[in-house]
Amino acid sequence: MIEIRHLETLTAIREGGSLVEAAERLHVTQSALSHQLRDLEDRLGLQLLNRRTRPVRFTTAGLRLLALADEVLPRLRGTERELKRLAAGQTGRLHLAIECHSCFQWLMPTLDVFRGQWPEVQLDLSAGFSFAPLPALVRGDLDLVITSDPIEMEAVSYIPLFRYELVLAVARDAPLAAARFVRPAQLADQTLITYPVERDRLDVFTAFLDPAGVEPAALRTAELTPMMAQLVASGRGVAALPNWALTEYLSQKLLATCRLGEDGVWRTLYAAVRVEEEQAAYIQDFLAMARELCFRDLSGIRMPR
Repeated sequence: MIEIRHLETLTAIREGGSLVEAAERLHVTQSALSHQLRDLEDRLGLQLLNRRTRPVRFTTAGLRLLALADEVLPRLRGTERELKRLAAGQTGRLHLAIECHSCFQWLMPTLDVFRGQWPEVQLDLSAGFSFAPLPALVRGDLDLVITSDPIEMEAVSYIPLFRYELVLAVARDAPLAAARFVRPAQLADQTLITYPVERDRLDVFTAFLDPAGVEPAALRTAELTPMMAQLVASGRGVAALPNWALTEYLSQKLLATCRLGEDGVWRTLYAAVRVEEEQAAYIQDFLAMARELCFRDLSGIRMPR
């Protein structure tokens, strides 16, 4: 009577907070998801959700099924991964590089889980901040690159992980903190804090300032996201960062954020792999783990288009 898809649906509703978000995560229409949910409620003779609340709330019966999902789904996925390891011979190599400084926040937990599930896969990580990782991927020196700047290469396949919004972090007492969004010209008198990488690899320039022909008053670099957040909080400048990378500092009320432009600047994060190895079981499993953990732990991200 209760099927795996029902448990996955309830979990998606809990994680998304609404039927709309759950349908997007499950790649189904909202009407199809609503029909599936009502069909399950009819089978059980019980209501699982209070649809009049925002976000939706689970009834006692719904919470009981969620507890079952939390017990069953991880075991099911673990078994699937074990079978994939058997089919793949349990061995392989996954040398990664990232072009995103703030990606360490979600990548390290993903690597920890992956290491436990694929102990025989040789795992290594480097930051592609001082070298060009995509040519290294084509040469075979790397096996996967995390990037938001895909470059068309015949030998490389780009798998979208999630979409995120680039937002401007400002001090809570700064005039810009009261703005819902900023225009490029409003950064002309600001000190812009960035990671120490080339200008053409910074989205705040390529997607926001350069098209408008605007230069910030000054530039300052910082190696780590926490350093940037502290500089912003102390009024030393502003910084354009992924929305999910600032959740901790917003909850601590260290800083404020506003959108870059009225519609915001949205970017997609990709995993780049060699075409011939895209279907390797351990690479597919790594991508699945990364998406699962990101949508569980990160705020403000969306499914890729």
